[in-house]
Amino acid sequence: SHMGLQARLMSQALRKLSGAISQSNTAMIFTNQLRQKIGVMFGNPETTTGGMALKFYASVRLDVRRIQSLKHQGAVIGNRTRVTVKKNKVAPPFRQAEFDIMYNEGISRSGDVLDLAVEHEIVSKRGAFYSFGDTRLGQGRENAKIFLQENQDMFWQIDGLLRDQAGLARTLVPEGGESKIVAMPTATPVKTGKRASMAVVEDVIDDGDEDFDEMDEAA
Repeated sequence: SHMGLQARLMSQALRKLSGAISQSNTAMIFTNQLRQKIGVMFGNPETTTGGMALKFYASVRLDVRRIQSLKHQGAVIGNRTRVTVKKNKVAPPFRQAEFDIMYNEGISRSGDVLDLAVEHEIVSKRGAFYSFGDTRLGQGRENAKIFLQENQDMFWQIDGLLRDQAGLARTLVPEGGESKIVAMPTATPVKTGKRASMAVVEDVIDDGDEDFDEMDEAA
């Protein structure tokens, strides 16, 4: 019988891998998909494939979902994404983070800086208008993001103010070069015992626009 074969293989493999991963100080990342449980009347019907072993051995489990389509001038240019920490053995769990994943760009740094600057009152938002001091960044979030991308001096100024508030080192931006951190405090490694630190990312695959349209309306 092949029932439960994948779960048994995962259990055997992770039992052997965990020691080697821990000794070599390696992070292993699994990308999974969601499935629907059959016959569930109450509770969450969603589950992940591969049995229970992966849930047990993982140090961090993340649930990644697209919650909104981002549009600019009528065209879809990216997705708003929400990440929920389902399990965390090295830090407090059940935290959430939202960010933009833009087409041909990846995770939008300008979007993160803009959102944090508004949250910490570095950038003011009145109605649909964003302003930094006496400078108007634009009407609407996407226009403000574009303004910051086109005006890197102001972007790094806001980034520096955010880092100052958080007690982090500022980013040095050499002329014509890549950005780099001036100085970062040395992080204290977290001991997680004999088991390896594994990260499991549960990703929701876009199987159709209808499902995500419903999610967008719910959001």
